Amino acid sequence: MLQTYSTKSLHPARRLLMIAAGAVLMALNINTFVHSAGLLPGGFTGVGLLLQEIVRTFAGIELPFSLFYWLLNSIPAIISFRFIGRKFTLYSCMMVLLSGLLTDIIPGPAVTDDVLLCAVFGGLINGCAITLCLFAGATSGGTDFIAIFVSERTGHTAWNYIFAGNCIVLASAGLLFGWNRALYSIIFQFSSTQILNFLYRRYDKTTLLIISDNAEDIYRVILERTNHSATIFHGTGCYGNIPHKLLYTVVNSAEASKLAKEIHQIAPAAFINVLKSKEILGKFFQRPND
Repeated sequence: MLQTYSTKSLHPARRLLMIAAGAVLMALNINTFVHSAGLLPGGFTGVGLLLQEIVRTFAGIELPFSLFYWLLNSIPAIISFRFIGRKFTLYSCMMVLLSGLLTDIIPGPAVTDDVLLCAVFGGLINGCAITLCLFAGATSGGTDFIAIFVSERTGHTAWNYIFAGNCIVLASAGLLFGWNRALYSIIFQFSSTQILNFLYRRYDKTTLLIISDNAEDIYRVILERTNHSATIFHGTGCYGNIPHKLLYTVVNSAEASKLAKEIHQIAPAAFINVLKSKEILGKFFQRPND
């Protein structure tokens, strides 16, 4: 049987390598752009940095960032283990442990002292680091656990809702440490959220309209690769008055491009119309996290 498109097809060593790369990227980003501009990146990362600074400012005690970050992620990790997936949670915990540790260890090179540049490019890098973890079947922890939990239950991406929640946290930080810092941090979080929405499309839906005389063979590929069904319509091509079959299916957007390539391998003459589905009402299979 053909192998399905999912993180289960990734070799564990490759998943670990992607998670390690995401952790290094996130730690470098925090120690470079975030610390250089004094930003608070939102999520549990931002809360951890905020708590670290509060303790340093009001108690005069320097505690490692990893201590706050690991403690904050303990409860979401337990919820994720119960409701999302065991391997997914274990890989996510590896990301949390590694990124927290590396943030305390890796020095941050001086790139720029422009706060706006730090906010924009820091947010872009942060989004890329989180996306790399998501492609590996894990999260960077914190509110990402919440976003995945909500998305799995609703079938719609929840990153914009997390961004709204982060804005509330950052507004609280603005009351403590000044509004300029909080507003730049919101720009950071906005950039990160847009990258996530652009790169990670697990919860987006794509409609495929496929005209081919090999509709049955194409249907078997769709079913085996995506676990989605399809509907075959019979029609007539107006130009040559030749009968054709039209196959209609809706799949995960992350699967669409790979699926289209495989369809053309078994049916080179197939005509495929790829449409973005704004909303799907009814039962739609969403492959669970492992």
